[in-house]
Amino acid sequence: MSYFRPAIDLMSGYIPGEQPKPGTSIIKLNTNENPYPPSPAAIAVLRNLDAELLRRYPDPFAREFCQAVSEVLDIPTDWIVVGNGSDELLNILVRACAEGDLRRVVYPMPTYVLYPTISAMQPATTVEIPYPADWKLPIEDLVAARGALTLIASPNSPSGHIVPLADLRTLASQLEGVLAIDEAYVDFAPDSALSLVREFDNVIILRTLSKGYSLAGLRMGFGIANPKLLAGLFKVKDSYNIDAIANLVGAAAMRDRVYKNNCANLVKESRAQLAIELQQLGLKVGESHGNFLLATLLDGQAEQLYLGLKERGILVRYFNRSGLQDKLRITVGTPAQNSLLTQALAKLLRI
Repeated sequence: MSYFRPAIDLMSGYIPGEQPKPGTSIIKLNTNENPYPPSPAAIAVLRNLDAELLRRYPDPFAREFCQAVSEVLDIPTDWIVVGNGSDELLNILVRACAEGDLRRVVYPMPTYVLYPTISAMQPATTVEIPYPADWKLPIEDLVAARGALTLIASPNSPSGHIVPLADLRTLASQLEGVLAIDEAYVDFAPDSALSLVREFDNVIILRTLSKGYSLAGLRMGFGIANPKLLAGLFKVKDSYNIDAIANLVGAAAMRDRVYKNNCANLVKESRAQLAIELQQLGLKVGESHGNFLLATLLDGQAEQLYLGLKERGILVRYFNRSGLQDKLRITVGTPAQNSLLTQALAKLLRI
């Protein structure tokens, strides 16, 4: 006899990227963390926290952080919902919108591998629409799938491509359900779909402080949508999902736009240089608007190369999934880290 619901017995759990122990001497380029430290303003808040904040329950709506988002993005505070990372907001959306086969979750593939996992937990039927070779958004197929919730990552992981705003607008206008646009990597991209939340009350934009703001360990994300849509999500959200520390540290980081943009520009410069160096080693690299690159090995030996790098103290991401077995996703590190990566690759590839 199982202790769990049938859906849990049948599903496969999400497998996060490897996390070495703190202090381990390793170059970690597998989970798309920002290689630069968080804002000094955020660190200053952390060092000067009043211990009284830890005794009391935190603000259930993280209003200090919402105020910071409002100031930076010119969005009313009642258009913002805060989550324990954008992953929690994805989970809230699935729980609030999707159920079984009548209320499906729809998304193009390949994309963020958490989407099918959180759908299976509900459980909700998923419809996976393959991306074509040119990564053009398959709008007609997505609409025909009639999802209660449609998930689009832009920039997308692991491909790094960005979905044109016009395509997202067309999709939003034709969907009957909710369209969630996952902008986890927007700080490294040239454009955002934020304007769509004012055009369509079925659109929500999801963002995180894990990537552009170097706060993956803080677990802070937020969604932006019409209050009519947020009303249902607040019913599902845990009462105190954002702790008092994250509320204040996240607000300080959010307000320090100059520092965040400077770090993002450094990553983009390194991304361009790393793409050139990987191509010189014989790898095929597509254009990326995230803080990572998707590299294709022409001989298809991606898993062996991943293991070879791991033996040399360098972690990259290998996905043993259809359409990705010949590819590695490589987080953009500092120039020094990228140099050590390409040197190790050259040796493994015998170039």
